[in-house]
Amino acid sequence: MFTVLKVARLPDMLSERLHARYEVLECSESGAGLDALKARGIRAMVANGESRVGAELIGRLPDLQVIVVFGVGYDGIDVEFARARGIVVTHTPDVLTEDVADFAITLMLGTARRIARADQFVRSGQWQQGPFGFTRKVSGARLGIVGLGRIGMAIARRAAAFDMRISYHGRRPLAVEYPHYSSLTELAAAVDFLVIAVGGGESTRHLVDATVLAALGSEGILINVGRGSVVDEAALASALAEGRLLGAGLDVFEDEPRPHPGLLGLDNVLLAPHMASATWDTRRAMSDLTLANLAAHFSGADYPSPIPQ
Repeated sequence: MFTVLKVARLPDMLSERLHARYEVLECSESGAGLDALKARGIRAMVANGESRVGAELIGRLPDLQVIVVFGVGYDGIDVEFARARGIVVTHTPDVLTEDVADFAITLMLGTARRIARADQFVRSGQWQQGPFGFTRKVSGARLGIVGLGRIGMAIARRAAAFDMRISYHGRRPLAVEYPHYSSLTELAAAVDFLVIAVGGGESTRHLVDATVLAALGSEGILINVGRGSVVDEAALASALAEGRLLGAGLDVFEDEPRPHPGLLGLDNVLLAPHMASATWDTRRAMSDLTLANLAAHFSGADYPSPIPQ
């Protein structure tokens, strides 16, 4: 039986299948709990999309050949160091695209229509004192998407059903019908809703900063289903608290599971615990693809979903 190193919390549906097929060792991302003797012979590691797997841990595994990520994001993996050692990194793209796009629209509607606050309004008896008040319309609004990849395109398709006017920001124009903005600040100034669907890493860290938020303005709404690191949360909290931004809907955060404390007391931000892909169907498909990547390694077959070169 082959040995697999597990360095992250995984759904039971995946963990049970891992234990049935492999000898599973566990340690923290720092390597705590990893016996030096057992480290030899470990060819495969299983992480998740939030894992921080750096050179220190990778360097302690002399026989490691593949890092299998349960998730689409891999910005916490030291890919450069892994590749320098000939280690393949795989992930689980595509299978979660539709769920994440659905959730982006959910956050957009929930934030604009203030659904969470309305629920509290009814439960607390405030409705008996008078009406709730007006909220923001979504249909026909201007939508800017940051990152028009698989998920960004799926969001655009859904937004089109709301007759939204769609534009996007990316490193280069794509062969699509939507207007492209090379400047994120200019895109923010031109839209009502700005949706983040781009990956993490140093190249996108705090891409949405105080300047971009100022351009989005006091009638703008920010939605993030990409990576928490893309948004300067301190600047976002200040903009929301001071009324310089109408609202925000966030599924991802800079320091999960600890959102910026300035966000927690605000009623114009809708917070979710990184759950956009958390449906039974999608997590099952992600588990299947994770196991398929592991099986491919140990059988010598092609990996179903290696990360892009």
